[in-house]
Amino acid sequence: MIGALVNGKSRHQVSILDRGLQFGDGLFETLAVVSNQPCLWDYHMQRLQQGCKRLSIIAPEAQLLEREAGQLVGGERQAVLKITITRGMSERGYMPTADSPPTRILSLFAWDGPSTENIKIAVSSRRLGSNPQLAGIKHLNRLDQVLACMECADDVQEALMLDQYNHVIEGMMSNLFFQRGQKLFTPSLTDSGVDGVVRQFILDRAKQQRLEIITGTFTLDQVLQSDALYLSSSLGGIRFVSEVVGHAWQPSASFHPLLRDIAADIFS
Repeated sequence: MIGALVNGKSRHQVSILDRGLQFGDGLFETLAVVSNQPCLWDYHMQRLQQGCKRLSIIAPEAQLLEREAGQLVGGERQAVLKITITRGMSERGYMPTADSPPTRILSLFAWDGPSTENIKIAVSSRRLGSNPQLAGIKHLNRLDQVLACMECADDVQEALMLDQYNHVIEGMMSNLFFQRGQKLFTPSLTDSGVDGVVRQFILDRAKQQRLEIITGTFTLDQVLQSDALYLSSSLGGIRFVSEVVGHAWQPSASFHPLLRDIAADIFS
């Protein structure tokens, strides 16, 4: 780690009473820093604000986070910035302390930058639970993703995750798009999953260009009938899938022009 700020002060520790540590009671954002600038800043701030509202956590002002991010990034031209907001501190027990202010953590990590290589993926045996109240937001409980990641072979960088009804939802660290002909599809995140900032960036750009991306529920068999698969994330950009381990699927289309153009803009 390059450096960290906790509530605006340079430090690397939080209290053992912090509710983020005790209960996963909080949210986080992971941002790519390119040419000294956090990428897709407005998208990250919008999701963070929405997540805080959903969890009834007092959201920090975006201007404050921007100042602290600039202080932490400094002269680092390429890095990963993580912003974590917890509900603050409390004693034992689930009920929050009414007068405890949120904890604000910004940390900066070294990063080699996004990869442009195609990605080999697997299908996780883990199943995501249904929880519409938490679906979409990037809360701190990532145990499903941790356990799914531990299952992956060394040469597999990502894995598709399904829900309890065997619908494909997302990747461990990414969102899924798939292509049939020139049509693009992406799974619904109504009941589970994380609404990624790059996913939203893609949907917004498609809407601006009056191009439809179909959102719905899809089984793995339906996904594997596609001509191309893509995974999107704030650090990976848009990755073209070359192989799904254990399945005979192979891509039969080149990079979709909309996604190719958007990929060039994510880190600009």
